[in-house]
Parts: sequence; structure tokens; C-alpha cells
Amino acid sequence: MLEVKLSASFRDAVDGAAAVQIQAATIRELLRKLVEQYPRLSSHLDDGIAVSIDGNIYRDQWGQSIPEGAEVYLLPRIPGG
Repeated sequence: MLEVKLSASFRDAVDGAAAVQIQAATIRELLRKLVEQYPRLSSHLDDGIAVSIDGNIYRDQWGQSIPEGAEVYLLPRIPGG
């Protein structure tokens, strides 16, 4: 089971929680299960997100595996050039 820490902008969609517990092996599975459990997160995902795994930020690599015990953060995607 992973503990996924959430930036403040996502907390309204998960009843104010700073972190949630999810069982997932990849970023794709993590996002799917988060939306299943917290449907209000869907609009945030549509706006764009990034996932930090052990300090590495992933923006579009949804097949990236998540090791057991990893430090995982869900972050809003910040546009830039």
C-alpha cells in the first residue's frame, strides 16, 4: 500500500486529507484508482498533474512503476517552456 501525499490544491477533492492510501504498481494504476475512490479528482487530472516518486517528477510516463515503500506526491502540473 502506498501513501500518496497531496498538494494543497488537491485536498478539497479528497475531503481535506493531506495523504491517502492506495495500492498501485504504476502511475497509470495509481491515477485510475485515485479517481475511482475520489471522483472529484478527475477535474484536477484533466487540468494536468505530475507525480513525484522518490524525488523524480513524472509528467507523462504513466507506465512508470512505483516501488513498494516509495515516497509519492501528487502535484499540479506547472506549465512552462
